[in-house]
Amino acid sequence: MSRIGKKPVELPSGVSASLSGQTIEVKGPKGTLSFTATDDVTISIDGSTVSVEPRGSSKRARQQWGMSRTLVGNLVTGVTEGFKKELEIQGVGYRAQMAGNVLKLNLGLSHDVEFEVPAGVTVTCPKQTQIVVEGIDPQLVGQVAANIREWRKPEPYKGKGIRYAGEFIFRKEGKKK
Repeated sequence: MSRIGKKPVELPSGVSASLSGQTIEVKGPKGTLSFTATDDVTISIDGSTVSVEPRGSSKRARQQWGMSRTLVGNLVTGVTEGFKKELEIQGVGYRAQMAGNVLKLNLGLSHDVEFEVPAGVTVTCPKQTQIVVEGIDPQLVGQVAANIREWRKPEPYKGKGIRYAGEFIFRKEGKKK
């Protein structure tokens, strides 16, 4: 039994869900998101709750049950609150700034990195060493944050690079004489 799958997803006020076949579409104050479930689960809407049930007792049906319920929950969270990833930049001379729809990163390379921000995501720089990625789609927000981090991953000797807020970097001791 899936402990996650058993719980129904509550729809808060101002959020509506519609079902067509295996595709559920959720509309809220921040936008509209949709998800198409596999044929291993059945999605049903009962008033202000969305429930997911497995079809059969196969291993794949049980796997998809909990995952589908979590993805439907993410749709509701996305259209009501949205998702946010924070990145910190550490290193002498490393900084970031927004110029229109382009994130300009100075990361100690021979050139400045210009990162084009995709549609559906907003990127802000409250400080020169902080980047905030926000949006309604958790997969897109996480992917954009990972793409930004990819330019300068934190290195273990000095700790320089772009890291997620609160991420711990295991530091190594340098060479000894």
